[in-house]
Amino acid sequence: MSISENDFSIEQSDAPQPVIIDDDGRELYEHYRFVADKGQQMLRVDKFLVDRLEHTSRNRVQQAADAGCIIVNGKAVKSSYKVKPEDVVSVVMDRPRYEFEIIAEDIPLDIVYEDDWVLVVNKPAGLVVHPGHGNWTGTLVNALAWHFRDNPDYDVTDPRLGLVHRIDKDTSGLLVVAKTPDAKTFLGKQFFNKTTRREYVAMIWGTPDGKEGTITGNIARNPRNPLQMAVMTDPTKGKHAVTHYRLLEDFGFVSIVKCVLETGRTHQIRVHFQNEGHPLFNDARYGGDRILRGTPTAKYKQFVENCFTICPRQALHARTLGFEHPHTHKQMDFEAPIPADMQQLFEKWRAFRSNDKVL
Repeated sequence: MSISENDFSIEQSDAPQPVIIDDDGRELYEHYRFVADKGQQMLRVDKFLVDRLEHTSRNRVQQAADAGCIIVNGKAVKSSYKVKPEDVVSVVMDRPRYEFEIIAEDIPLDIVYEDDWVLVVNKPAGLVVHPGHGNWTGTLVNALAWHFRDNPDYDVTDPRLGLVHRIDKDTSGLLVVAKTPDAKTFLGKQFFNKTTRREYVAMIWGTPDGKEGTITGNIARNPRNPLQMAVMTDPTKGKHAVTHYRLLEDFGFVSIVKCVLETGRTHQIRVHFQNEGHPLFNDARYGGDRILRGTPTAKYKQFVENCFTICPRQALHARTLGFEHPHTHKQMDFEAPIPADMQQLFEKWRAFRSNDKVL
């Protein structure tokens, strides 16, 4: 769930806009921050926030806590948490504050499903989800502003509406957009509680152990590279993360796998397979954009370089998305076909596997 900036109209946080990584590995942005006085008496956090925020209700704050949007000293808390002296209480959201006008841009959307409550879109690789960090235009949010330009009930700047979750810029696949505040609250709880159904298809370097398997390893921000996540060797650090996989095709030097997330940590699939020695094909951030398997011949190197050109991003696609509908409460399941660049990549490796004379 996200909280409306209209609901929380008191002074916004002076914290910088860059992403906050909480104990669940979620990328969040702090919108409001309060530091309890040294003489603060023990007080429920929902009452603490209602006393300090204008135009909001205790129920609204409790919903925010249920969705993991109330954080105390860096950890998500329940609404019953008792605030203590000098506690740092933050209200966080899944996107940065929009301190500028969102420009509606006629960017094509591949809409898989839409009704009065939700919209499911198949995001292409290369499309940034939210404006920010040098991508102020040309994002999915700009495209949504255009799509909803004639809908008076949809304000693209209202965080109570809009995207419920995110996928990386260079990952393709399914995303769900909430068109009402209640829909976003309901869907947000499902993602926070990890009851949604999400399956991915990826190409990795090498062949994983067994036709089916599970990768388990705590994930946290890489202390040596803030742009990366990493599997922690210390079991007391990071957050529990579990990725189930099934081998779909084995081409010797690379493989196609299906991944099912039991948890939803940042970059989870990319990090787990990189830690297993099988980075995703052409994943520059995690070392998959180099030739990691195969014979070092000039022809083979050229073949792989051609594959990199065909699919110039990490070969990862969010193929399946399932959730309980926020209004009908029926299970909704959607599937997006493998995009053209990954299809061409797969076909090229199939040809290589079946006839090495293609080199």
